[in-house]
Amino acid sequence: MPKQKTKRAAAKRYSLTGSGKVKHKKQNLRHILTKRSPKRKRQLRSTGYVAEADAKKIRKQMLPYG
Repeated sequence: MPKQKTKRAAAKRYSLTGSGKVKHKKQNLRHILTKRSPKRKRQLRSTGYVAEADAKKIRKQMLPYG
């Protein structure tokens, strides 16, 4: 059986932590930032984690060897 291919779009958007959680960058920090408060922009710089129900699908289908 051949090797499974990683979905490259998913590999660019998600990464796995040591404990197996799926980490992602938060959205809404690209443009039109003048209407957002400094607190909101600061919070968006931190990473987010995918919910476990969705993380299973990402780990299995999109990042098979992660």
